[in-house]
Amino acid sequence: MAKFVIDHLDAVRIRTAEDIRPAAQALAAIAAENDMLAAPAHDIADKRTPVDADGNVLAKDIFGWADRDDVWWRNPRIALESPITSALRFENEPFWVNAEGFHLRAPNAYLDAIDISNFESRARTRAAIVVPVHMAFGKIGAVSFNPIDPTRTDLSEDFEKNGDLFAVYSRTFIESYTRVMGAIQALPPGSRLSKREVECLRWAAIGKTDLEISMIMSRSRATVRFHIHNASTKLNAVNRSQTVFKAAQLGYISLN
Repeated sequence: MAKFVIDHLDAVRIRTAEDIRPAAQALAAIAAENDMLAAPAHDIADKRTPVDADGNVLAKDIFGWADRDDVWWRNPRIALESPITSALRFENEPFWVNAEGFHLRAPNAYLDAIDISNFESRARTRAAIVVPVHMAFGKIGAVSFNPIDPTRTDLSEDFEKNGDLFAVYSRTFIESYTRVMGAIQALPPGSRLSKREVECLRWAAIGKTDLEISMIMSRSRATVRFHIHNASTKLNAVNRSQTVFKAAQLGYISLN
């Protein structure tokens, strides 16, 4: 079993853009061996779906999803409408889901509170095994495994048998895809926040104004603005809120 997993991992790992298509084919084959169709998403906040080096949509070309107007990869609102997408924001372990709710190995009260009414129309599936993939900079991807037979809605046995293996393959595929395709880095190489920049952002994170921060730190308001502006530039952020958010993602400050 260990060799089986290692061989499959090497097949789904992407090192260059040219590896994307064969890696997708390997992941699709793993799903097909278990009577499933895989549905990959590299970033639930991105309307785009994974593509190969030439820009061909993998969902259509490799993973076997029909090219229809109502298919999941053509629906830009699925990130807002689907209960599966909502669950990805609150869970990092594999789970399976159907119209009766979310099924996990350990309870998660956040998922219990998600509205699953009209599940099939909103999720574009009747049941799925889902692997969340949480990555650097707060990016969330996922791969869902959907039964080829649409009448199957109880995936409990499939989940017990394959949930952990699906997780290993999916994370390897999505994380390596994101790394290769992420030509524009969220954080410029070599940038690092200074002690003063971090201190200013910590106060800004709890709602303090520039004037209040200047009084707390015994610095001028201009100095505070200077430090926050420098932090914004280093983190490639467009405003104060995004600067604070990115600093928290990178572990410079806490939002708790």
